[in-house]
Amino acid sequence: MKRGKPTGPITQTGDTVGGLVAWAVRELTGATTSPLLDAELLIAFVTSQQRSSVLAFPERAVRTALGDEVERLVQRRARGEPLAYLVRGQEFYSLPLRVTPAVLIPRPETELLVDEALAHLPSGGTRAVLDLGTGSGAIALALKRERPTVNVTGADVSATVLAVARANAERLGLDVRFVESDWFAALAGERFDLIVCNPPYVASEDRAFEGLGYEPRLALDGGADGLGALRAVIGRAREHLNEAGLLLLEHGHDQRTALVELAGTLGWRVVATHADLAGHARMLVLAR
Repeated sequence: MKRGKPTGPITQTGDTVGGLVAWAVRELTGATTSPLLDAELLIAFVTSQQRSSVLAFPERAVRTALGDEVERLVQRRARGEPLAYLVRGQEFYSLPLRVTPAVLIPRPETELLVDEALAHLPSGGTRAVLDLGTGSGAIALALKRERPTVNVTGADVSATVLAVARANAERLGLDVRFVESDWFAALAGERFDLIVCNPPYVASEDRAFEGLGYEPRLALDGGADGLGALRAVIGRAREHLNEAGLLLLEHGHDQRTALVELAGTLGWRVVATHADLAGHARMLVLAR
């Protein structure tokens, strides 16, 4: 064991919760921005407890085998592996989603897309919505939870990714249709009232990839200038929108000007632009 003597009461069954927390915090300090939170969440995951239980009962004994598993996960976290992959979950729009290394971890700023989509979806309506590049199903499932009567489709190019999204939908009891499709390729003849998309938009040579080694590059890499996927979506979305339909796009903080120009050349009308909570340009709403 590398943990050494636990700081809590010694028990014959192994470590204590408090001892593991103290050890994990020491290991994670300097390696993550939230060592205490990460430690508590990892220990809660391994011991099948709520985080509140970890906080309330530091004296609780932890079997040696579970302590060893905590140690393995803490070491992986210290090497930079995302917490969401280690605990196999991430909350998005108050939904507890399962995530795997096959899918991009949902970001808080993407909740802005859900907020804007809901603003255009009246309660009780039966409109059709497409979440293009659905990943874990985060956006599609959040919309279905908030607007149960809306018909929601999630599309993604990867069958492995769609398996994660379908599992999330089944576990949450949300009726969303998922389609394997390279953007619009498998959706010929289908039209929607709203298309929502958070595409890859990081430029291939962006230094951001240096810190994103664990997440799927396919979900992030937008080509040489970061606009490849956005061009593909903007270029084809019109034929899949109903007459009064809208296209909602998340984009990079420095891409708004280029996208507005592109949209204009393709005959789109810019309905709105939005910034995220940090004040960065983040979303574009386009109309046919």
